[in-house]
Amino acid sequence: MEQLSLFSNTEYKILRNAKPVMDAEALQQWKSRVFNYQKHVRESKPPQQVTLFDVAPSHCQADIIDPFKLQLQSMAFYRMPDHYGQAALYFVIDSAAEILLYVGETKQSNKRWKNTHDCKGYISTYQELHYRYQLTTAVNIGFWWDAPVDRRPRQALEQAMIQKWRSPFNKEMWQLWGQPFGYGI
Repeated sequence: MEQLSLFSNTEYKILRNAKPVMDAEALQQWKSRVFNYQKHVRESKPPQQVTLFDVAPSHCQADIIDPFKLQLQSMAFYRMPDHYGQAALYFVIDSAAEILLYVGETKQSNKRWKNTHDCKGYISTYQELHYRYQLTTAVNIGFWWDAPVDRRPRQALEQAMIQKWRSPFNKEMWQLWGQPFGYGI
């Protein structure tokens, strides 16, 4: 019984309630900034590389992949019987807001989300705020199955996609968008 007295209920409640929370207007503005940037990416034609020789373009180029055209799955896809056990790039998208939240890569797509994944926490906080303010959200995941099987080229493609789309849940973009949905919220 004495161990329980080490952590009083009031201390725990203070820590839990002291979390800063994004208000509805700030959430809408944040989403608008991300949407406007990504809309510009979708509408802009990628720069064309001039070459001296005719080289067939690789299917594994960031400018060829449009995450918004992929077939979306429920975020609970990993709990269902599936055939997802292969290398892939995956994209977490809020299709209600038309924003790409996260880009990832995996060697075994059916196992990546079964374990601990920081993005799960960001999604949970993101959705919690939407529910709190009665805002519509539809977070789903899409897979691009033509990803290289070899790790390094797959990771290079993932980085190219993160840099292109500036997906806000990827740590590489926290300086740009902030980290309003991290565990510190």
